[in-house]
Amino acid sequence: MEDIKRKIDVFLQWFCIIIVAVMTFFVTYQVITRYLFNSPSAISEALARYLFVWLTMYGGAYVFGKREHMNLGFIRDKMPLKIKTAIEMFSEFVIAVFAVIVMIIGGYIQTSTQMIQADPSTQIPMGYIYSSVMISGILIVFYSLCNEIKLLKKLKV
Repeated sequence: MEDIKRKIDVFLQWFCIIIVAVMTFFVTYQVITRYLFNSPSAISEALARYLFVWLTMYGGAYVFGKREHMNLGFIRDKMPLKIKTAIEMFSEFVIAVFAVIVMIIGGYIQTSTQMIQADPSTQIPMGYIYSSVMISGILIVFYSLCNEIKLLKKLKV
């Protein structure tokens, strides 16, 4: 499972890097067309916005998987190791339940209902944009399971 996690990590790293590069291109193009040619491009603006949404969702899942997300652990960190680990396991469980109910199920419903609506400037179905919520939810659940396994091993030691 650790090997699969490592491959997903590398994929998400590169995917986010590519998104930032493409976003930089679109935003630069948008600035040039707006200020030099006085004719802003609606397509580049929409694509940059949608890529930013994807970067946020996939980057958030990646950071969650690395366990480098922001948390308030000052009380938890003062607990004994077994209690601290149990609290972390409960936290991972709650996050996984949230990801399943809100991100995966809710994201699927939103994605499927928005497939008939297209963005006016790009004609891309909005369901493709909303799919990032569901996919990042799946990634968060996967990372949560990996974290639970690590914490379970830590608890048994």
